[in-house]
Amino acid sequence: MNIKSYITITAAVFSAVALLHLMRIILGESVIIGGWDLPGSFNWVGMVITAFLAYQGFRLNKD
Repeated sequence: MNIKSYITITAAVFSAVALLHLMRIILGESVIIGGWDLPGSFNWVGMVITAFLAYQGFRLNKD
């Protein structure tokens, strides 16, 4: 696997994770980890970080 295909796959995975975070925000689904209800603010942070990483991956792939 060359670096260009690795970056493309990584950016696609980060895009999928960002979309899943967005879906959880829109649908208002709750996540319970070890009896602790994960607040929705974690999804906003997760979505922003993974969307940024996806953007950077696709941007690097253009070069």
